[in-house]
Amino acid sequence: MIEAYLILANRIRGEMDDLENLIERARRAMDASGKKPQDKDFFIDSAALNLHDFYVGIERLFRLIASTVDGDVPAGDEWHRDLLRQMNIDLPELRPQVISKETMIALDEYLRFRHVVRNVYTFTLKLEPIKRLVNQSQTVFIQVRDELLIFADFLEQVGS
Repeated sequence: MIEAYLILANRIRGEMDDLENLIERARRAMDASGKKPQDKDFFIDSAALNLHDFYVGIERLFRLIASTVDGDVPAGDEWHRDLLRQMNIDLPELRPQVISKETMIALDEYLRFRHVVRNVYTFTLKLEPIKRLVNQSQTVFIQVRDELLIFADFLEQVGS
């Protein structure tokens, strides 16, 4: 039995409600921005922060997978993108791919947006990219959730 795999599988399953809550909060903030024009900027900031946290939560799981299963967490200037790519790789002696290429491409948009949120003033954020990411977030979440839960099944099978 590999206890670390069972713990990781449990952690993956446990994070799903929080990730879903973040995209729901982003959606609610975006909806509210249209209903209260005088406070639109506050709701847009909220949507942006929740989208940021959505990706950060997924990335945290990817780092745990990289450290626990792969034994290698990328480093250097491009570590965020390298980690995302690593999760798309099938490592025959260690694990199957964690996410599909389609999911990797979709998540790359959230990774780039996370970078924007961390590096600009919130009042410079543009509505349209946030709106687009919020609108597609439920679909992306379902893709990520389904693939991570399949991976959690793998971990439980190997870990038992």
